[in-house]
Amino acid sequence: MKIGIPKEIKNNENRVGMTPSGVYELIQHGHSVYVQATAGEGSGFSDADYQQVGAEILPSIADVYEASEMIIKVKEPIEPEYALVKPNQLLFTYFHFASDRALTEAMVKSNAVCLAYETVETPNHQLPLLIPMSEVAGRMAAMCGAYYLQKTKGGKGKLISGVPGVKPAKVLVLGGGTVGEATARLAAGMGADVYIFDISLPRLRQLGMELPANVHPLYSSPHNIISELADADIIVGSALIPGAKTPHLITHDMLKKMQPGTVLVDVAIDQGGCFETSHATTHDQPVYTIDGILHYAVANMPGAVPNTSTIALCNATLRYALALADKGWQQACKDDHALYLGLNVVNGKVTYKSVADAWGMKYEPLNL
Repeated sequence: MKIGIPKEIKNNENRVGMTPSGVYELIQHGHSVYVQATAGEGSGFSDADYQQVGAEILPSIADVYEASEMIIKVKEPIEPEYALVKPNQLLFTYFHFASDRALTEAMVKSNAVCLAYETVETPNHQLPLLIPMSEVAGRMAAMCGAYYLQKTKGGKGKLISGVPGVKPAKVLVLGGGTVGEATARLAAGMGADVYIFDISLPRLRQLGMELPANVHPLYSSPHNIISELADADIIVGSALIPGAKTPHLITHDMLKKMQPGTVLVDVAIDQGGCFETSHATTHDQPVYTIDGILHYAVANMPGAVPNTSTIALCNATLRYALALADKGWQQACKDDHALYLGLNVVNGKVTYKSVADAWGMKYEPLNL
């Protein structure tokens, strides 16, 4: 199969779809790999690194799309890429369709095959291609919250750990999945007083047993969340419904219950955001303030640490990419139901129910 690795063009997105190590594996399986010039530089990989393992370097993103049967990316195509996508071309990347109608309509119109990392789901309900970036984003959420809590950055002027004789910061984590656990673990390690919310009692029991003593698992209900807002310093939104739009757990009215300088970090912004007042920001302009409350809602947080993120992502995606390339997408999805669940838009049809429901489109399940 002919496989293309384009350079990401989203704001400050320095990750790349495949490391030289991953490209080497694809080539060893008999596939041709085309890498756009400088695609890996932001992650620390030079064109020479890719050439040494047998990749062909192409000068432009248009050349990569034109030459390739499968495109492996990190982030969803953005508007300048829409016209480059070809009918029947397989795109293997994060899409988050339920938060972007224009993207959904563009991919339907393209007649391409869109296999989304974020909805590849194993029989035990794990999301193997979302987990590595969730682990990165969760750790970053704690770090970013601590950073913006500084007075000079718009926060309350608190040190997350406190010092002897001074209380540490209070951190609320909404969602006890991979992101939430990573956030809670790092925030607790920095000395914060952490409250983590989830609707699953078995998950809360697990978190209670595995996380440090300064992490307090609480059942997620509007009343319980509101009860903790008045003295919260950092609130991290990490709730997730695979493939669907994220519910708003913090409404605009709830901001009135918070103290000025409280920091909201919305890790779920890719899927629409946990906070009603959230809108996607960029690494260039990561924060804004509403009613005295600081919002951080960068839609590609792991892009700030691209070397770590790219390697972690490739470790997870490579075996699936090999299956798709070796067998073709139809046979690969027949053989692995986890991959089948990644099919969101196929040849002009919306094949993932949560995406269809998000935009009132016709859901057409794919029969392989």
